[in-house]
Amino acid sequence: MQNINKIGVFTSGGDSPGMNACIRSVVRTTLYKGKKITGIIQGFEGMVSKNFVEMNSRSVSNIIQLGGTILKTARCLAFKTPEGRRKAYENIKSEGIDALVGIGGDGTFTGLHVFSKEYDIPVIGIPGTIDNDLFGTDYTLGFDTASNTVIEAIDKIRDTAASHDRLFFVEVMGRDSGYIALNAGIGGGAEAVLLPETATAIEDLIVQLEHAAANKKTSTIVIVAEGDQNGGAYHVAKCVKEKFNFYDTKVTILGHLQRGGQPSSFDRVLASRFGYAAVNLLLEGRTKQMIGIIGNAIRPTNLEEAIHNKSFKIADDMLELSRILAI
Repeated sequence: MQNINKIGVFTSGGDSPGMNACIRSVVRTTLYKGKKITGIIQGFEGMVSKNFVEMNSRSVSNIIQLGGTILKTARCLAFKTPEGRRKAYENIKSEGIDALVGIGGDGTFTGLHVFSKEYDIPVIGIPGTIDNDLFGTDYTLGFDTASNTVIEAIDKIRDTAASHDRLFFVEVMGRDSGYIALNAGIGGGAEAVLLPETATAIEDLIVQLEHAAANKKTSTIVIVAEGDQNGGAYHVAKCVKEKFNFYDTKVTILGHLQRGGQPSSFDRVLASRFGYAAVNLLLEGRTKQMIGIIGNAIRPTNLEEAIHNKSFKIADDMLELSRILAI
């Protein structure tokens, strides 16, 4: 591996709270180690279009509390082609960039892995996605903040649900992962949670709701992950309404509200630890790794394994806890 004098940092895919705190950590750790740092605007698109900015310690002042990403993010179809990656390589080499730190999800990691194999560029991935669905880490950057945002919304919805005897279906992000839904269901006291990982028939949900009604609950909230096998909150609500016509049934789609806002203290500290570890790994001569946290220890995982290993699953005790607390 060549000597690293300048590192390029970028964000890619969907934004997540804590990305700015992570950028700040990467920039300041790199400078502290006596190296140079370049920000790549709009991720892979910025590599192809040569959209670079030299960064210093003041470039990341007053951003730790901001959601979104100051480096922006964009889709880049050109980077999926050999010609596009060749252009990106020529651009980053002409800029003097020797290694890359990418903050994003599995799409970001896939791009980094392919690029590194083709051009032998040292790369480190940092898991920045609210879905918490990557192998090799207990928590991804932004998951804690997104969960807190959802729970805050549920608390407010419950106020009006209790005042009007309403049955609310709250749809949260999670096309392939139910971590936000389950976390919010337990933390927000939901009566039922529908997840992509577990099949819950409408008939089973109705039994749960009948039990809640029999216990004279004054409000009922069902959390639905967007990837639930029943087809989303609107379809579930329509099916249930046919059975519970005495409830005033409402649907709330939280959508991209979950991605924004100030990152939590947990995500700010996690982001700072991830950024610091990523730079140190590169300077130690490591590459094709994803930074993760297991327990409270920072651990690297092979980037290819982080992308393709889908053996992790939602813990059974969490699923049972959700059912127990809803009685």
